[in-house]
Amino acid sequence: MFRFLCCCCFSDENSNDERQPLLQPRPPDLDGPGSARQTRPEHSDTMTVKRIGRLVMRRVGVSELDQRFSDMAETFNEQQERYEGMVRHVRNLRQTYGCNHDDSLALAECVEKIRDEHEAKHRVFLKITGYDFSLNVIPVGSEEESEEDPVPPHLHLAQDELKGTSEGAKATISKGTTLQEMIGWLLRSKGQMVEQVKGVAATYQEEGRLLENLEENIKEVRRAKDLSLGYRQRAGEVLTEAAQIAGANL
Repeated sequence: MFRFLCCCCFSDENSNDERQPLLQPRPPDLDGPGSARQTRPEHSDTMTVKRIGRLVMRRVGVSELDQRFSDMAETFNEQQERYEGMVRHVRNLRQTYGCNHDDSLALAECVEKIRDEHEAKHRVFLKITGYDFSLNVIPVGSEEESEEDPVPPHLHLAQDELKGTSEGAKATISKGTTLQEMIGWLLRSKGQMVEQVKGVAATYQEEGRLLENLEENIKEVRRAKDLSLGYRQRAGEVLTEAAQIAGANL
């Protein structure tokens, strides 16, 4: 449900937009002061990882390199969207059950509150299989879910939010692995790319402009690398905590 249309656009080589910021600003709804979670596992500034907007690369005049930068930017944008989707699901869960008023992505307090609120009629526990976790609900006195005893709306919503959190965390990690490989190639190949750009420039003026574009792209690739690693780390912390919660319920 959090798969958005993702595109990476290049700025026109001859337009004034070429000198505008490569990262178009987005609304600051996830920005703000963060706080580290003090219980296990430690979550650092998780809910408020800084957003940098959609990554937009400049053209460097070499089709192969333009495509590499475009693919990298598209992958980053997708990872950022999946991470933000994960954050929204956690936030929705908190709003529904009034739990975890700090700024982390911790799940333990919410799961405990959900369990306590419904313990009279349902046994609620977190289950994890591989990289997927879910909230299981079983009527008291039964060994499995029952269609005759439907899940209350709030509890069903909690199941949906935790499922979305799980899917977002897994996708964030997966995209992050691919992205770091793409970024690694671009950073290692800077010298080679400079020579390729020089080779296609028709004039000294064009060479200077294209090399400036390349330098700006590399700068943004480095920034995207750091942010991507942060997204991946925090998604990993969510999965780790889910596994710990599930293990405590065994």
